[in-house]
Amino acid sequence: MNKRNKYDYKFRLQCVEAVIKDNCSIRTVAQKKGVNITNLRLWYRFYERYGKDGLKERKYQFYTPSFKLMVLQSIEKEFLSLRGACARFNIPSESTIIKWKKVYEIEGVAGLNSKPKGRPAKMSNSIKPIAKKAQKPLTREEELLKENEYLRAENDLLKKLQALVQADKKRKP
Repeated sequence: MNKRNKYDYKFRLQCVEAVIKDNCSIRTVAQKKGVNITNLRLWYRFYERYGKDGLKERKYQFYTPSFKLMVLQSIEKEFLSLRGACARFNIPSESTIIKWKKVYEIEGVAGLNSKPKGRPAKMSNSIKPIAKKAQKPLTREEELLKENEYLRAENDLLKKLQALVQADKKRKP
């Protein structure tokens, strides 16, 4: 599996200028320079639309949910290709738009909002311990009823356990 090549600004500019100044086809320049033809086409479109700044490497770009939605809607309405949308909206990679599309189909507009990266710093304070009820002293009758309920539950549990043991013994010869 080949490692993804990152080309520096000067190299990209040389390739695009070779297409423009030498009046060569994109395919010819791509073969001469050993570059993927789709990359060179994208660089050429960025250069046409944004000039030399279009070829500069962008580290991290923040996109608003409204911008993401606008890109997806214009792809739908104008039948833009992913590559064409990248060139038009100055988005460096087609995979970015593909991710937006998947999230939009699953979660809708709410999915286009940016999500915080990494794990939360600390556990939130929204989880509060359950406050114990202030207990008033029980009467003798209430204590006996509570104890009676506990003993019944314990008795039922023991009966179920004995039934399971008996069933297990019947299975084994």
